Amino acid sequence: MYRFLVLFVLTFAVTLGYGQKNKEVIMTIDGHPIYKEEFVRLYKKNNEQAMDKADKKTPKEYLELFENFKLKVIEAERLKYDTVPSFINELKKYRADLAAPYLTAAQYTDEMVKREYGRMKSEVDASHILIRLKSDASPEDTLNAWNRTMDIRKQIMNGADFGEMAVKYSEDPSAKQNKGNLGYFSAFQMVYPFENAAYNTAVGQVSMPIRTRFGYHLIKVIDKRPAKGQIKVAHIMKRVASNASEETIKRQKAAIDSLDQLLVNGADFSKLARSNSDDRRSAVKGGELPWFSSSNMMPQFAAPAFALKHDGELSPVIRTPYGFHIIKRIEYRPLGSFNDMKEFLADKIRKSPNMSHQSKEIFINKLKKEYHFTQNSVTYDRLMSTIKQNYTKGGINKLTLSNGDDVLFSFADQKITNQQFVDFLKKATSTSRQPSMLPPLPNKYSQFVEDTMTKYEDEHLSEKYPDFKYLLKEYHDGILLFNISEDKVWNAASNDSTGLEEFYKHHKGKYKWGPRFKGFIIKCGNQAQKDFINGIFVADPEIMLNELKDQVNQKFPNNQIGVTYGYYEEGKDPLVDYLVWNTAKPADYQDGLDFVHGSKVSPEPKSLTDARGLYLSDYQNYLEKEWLKELHKRYKVKVNRKVLKSIQPVK
Repeated sequence: MYRFLVLFVLTFAVTLGYGQKNKEVIMTIDGHPIYKEEFVRLYKKNNEQAMDKADKKTPKEYLELFENFKLKVIEAERLKYDTVPSFINELKKYRADLAAPYLTAAQYTDEMVKREYGRMKSEVDASHILIRLKSDASPEDTLNAWNRTMDIRKQIMNGADFGEMAVKYSEDPSAKQNKGNLGYFSAFQMVYPFENAAYNTAVGQVSMPIRTRFGYHLIKVIDKRPAKGQIKVAHIMKRVASNASEETIKRQKAAIDSLDQLLVNGADFSKLARSNSDDRRSAVKGGELPWFSSSNMMPQFAAPAFALKHDGELSPVIRTPYGFHIIKRIEYRPLGSFNDMKEFLADKIRKSPNMSHQSKEIFINKLKKEYHFTQNSVTYDRLMSTIKQNYTKGGINKLTLSNGDDVLFSFADQKITNQQFVDFLKKATSTSRQPSMLPPLPNKYSQFVEDTMTKYEDEHLSEKYPDFKYLLKEYHDGILLFNISEDKVWNAASNDSTGLEEFYKHHKGKYKWGPRFKGFIIKCGNQAQKDFINGIFVADPEIMLNELKDQVNQKFPNNQIGVTYGYYEEGKDPLVDYLVWNTAKPADYQDGLDFVHGSKVSPEPKSLTDARGLYLSDYQNYLEKEWLKELHKRYKVKVNRKVLKSIQPVK
């Protein structure tokens, strides 16, 4: 997943315009033309996807990014990155995935789009019971699964509790914990047959058995409610494991309560999140989480988040299965209008086999009509008569045709001969251990027609569908960019410890610690313990942490004294904040027994070890700039300013 995100950030969905209607050249690189259409598609897509207005650019501003991208890709091709087997295999796999929706009869109507939009306006809370069944199960196994499911439904209709029946019978492993309840969901969040049944079942009712690729389901609809749109929040979390002790829970609750009080007193949420939140992935962003809807976030978190009515509003301390949280609302957006979402919904439907009623037969019939498929009936009858007697007896491999060049069928610019079909049959029979069990000959012929026409269609997708062509080129260039950047910049910086050390020497001081407290944090159980520790500090002001702990443990075996040592910036520890930085008193503060010993330290540069990630990032940026200088020297770039000025900025 990370790889694809990096590709997205690097490429901004770059595409190459083959066969452009608009042949205006916006730039040339060593005489190689780059067309306006390519630049415009990239520029528009990048600006449309920018969440922040500050990230939107004018065509002139965007040109530098585009030019640098092109230089890197051309350099990768010069160095033969596109000939490496791993690249070829990855692109081949992506192409197959990308082509799949185009090689089916994806049918959808305005009614289907409107229906899904209507469903996105609401959320369904449902429980289910699953009886597993393979997609290729035999008729006997299918009937047995159906009967089992119906028997369970009969018990429920006679008064049995759905949740208890889920625990007892459901083959969904999670049913043991959740009694089959899936929580709220909306359109596109479940496999389509399940979604369809849930939305068509009344609240409180149990559906008939519903078949999906997982097996048969019984669905009980618990509730339906209006969808709440999407929300973006930040949070501060103190983690509590599911098996945490009461002491740990109490300690984490006291910590989050202390942070809550700091926020009440006006502390900066982002700073507190960065230094205190146990969710480190969001902490580095000031606690910010991605956009979410109420149906794709755990209810214990979603409910209080959506209860916030104003941007900047804070929740009280809440509890989820992951721990304690404080939530800050950043932004809210309602469900988009039908016109805004129409294309998104249509694309979702097209790519869903069950929703779009995809059928190989429908698809092939469509191609036959489009490509004017014509079968030579006389040739077909003669060929079938010739090979029929040999087909299931294993003799097809010895068959020699006198009329192998006769045209069996034709379509588009293709003429398919008898020999091609016989070769297809020979390959099929050679892989079968029991020729007598081969599918009927007409079925094999239908398969041959399907395979032949599908292959032809696959080979011409780029000519027929510009979006396919653009997306494939996007991925092609994206992989090259990722691979060469990995070698020239990211790994180069990570593996060059000497270069990084030298870079640090020239930029030492860029990243500094703020004012910090250096010393001990002590939490005693009684006055005798505090007096003893103070005596140690008087006798040896420079005592080390381990030495202090040894003396305390010797004097007070099995003590509950808390002793830690370190550097603490403001916001790092509630007790230090209170006693050193004069902030709010922690909720668990023991007056007279909790204290600190040490002194404030003035701002000072961070060492390479302390700020390695920051300096490594800077070093990578430095290497990239040097690399780009080399590329600009190697390749001659000429920009058509007149064409650039003709492009309207995207607002």
